[in-house]
Amino acid sequence: MNVEYINSLDQINPGSPEPTDIRGFFVGWKNPPGPGTLVKILKRSGSYVLAIDRDNENRIIGFINCLTDGILSAYIPLLEVLPEYQANGIGKELVRQLLKQLGPIYMIDLVCDREIQPFYEKAGFNSCSAMIKRDYDCQSGSTD
Repeated sequence: MNVEYINSLDQINPGSPEPTDIRGFFVGWKNPPGPGTLVKILKRSGSYVLAIDRDNENRIIGFINCLTDGILSAYIPLLEVLPEYQANGIGKELVRQLLKQLGPIYMIDLVCDREIQPFYEKAGFNSCSAMIKRDYDCQSGSTD
């Protein structure tokens, strides 16, 4: 497996149209975002990293994104690796690459399920309490 980590959709297939065939993510979500919505999410993010399998037609196999002011704070809303590529260190490398991009910054926050906390603790994150609000009717993203 030849995995490359990039930070621009333009680097997937230089000179070709943007990818819209981004499938297989958001496993278990009741109302997952579609490929077009995922492209919009990435483009509107402060920063993101994609994992590309160069041996499999430049397939996007994982991604992480963040929202940031670039000065003091960042929030990581999404980290996804396709199920068939999990347990190969891809998620760990996506986190490492994103943290490197962010550089020194005071706070980097994320919310995750308890069973995922050990993964993030290994990357230097600490557990804390948080408040969240979810509207699952909007889970697939806006249509604008």
